[in-house]
Amino acid sequence: MKNKTIALGSDHAGFELKNDLIVYLIDKGYGLIDMGPDSSSSVDYPDFAHKVAEAVGNNSVDCGILICGSGNGVCITANKHKGVRAALCWDAEISALAKQHNDANIICLPARFIDHAKATEIVDAYLGIEFEGGRHQNRVDKIEAC
Repeated sequence: MKNKTIALGSDHAGFELKNDLIVYLIDKGYGLIDMGPDSSSSVDYPDFAHKVAEAVGNNSVDCGILICGSGNGVCITANKHKGVRAALCWDAEISALAKQHNDANIICLPARFIDHAKATEIVDAYLGIEFEGGRHQNRVDKIEAC
């Protein structure tokens, strides 16, 4: 997925990890769009999750990464958008399976439970694998309710 564009967003709890991942991914050659926030001041995670999910849902980016304290808030918010399949990922295997089997187009990271090294492993696993299709496509086709 190199040379693809990734949208990133977080809340205040994920701000530092988001900025670390931006540097890491730029160094690896990915195009990035930082959807905010611009500081570690307290913010409402849905504001930034909606921005990333809209970009992914309308195909203006290839995928997204969202980060909040537990990863749950941004994941729940992103999954409200048509065409979005956001997955909460706390390790590399879960991240790879989210892409391989569920065609996840956004991964959500729990900043309060993983460090920078773990986050890069998760992101690398996600970006380094493709959706398998086949029997999984039938299941993915049944996800959207409206």
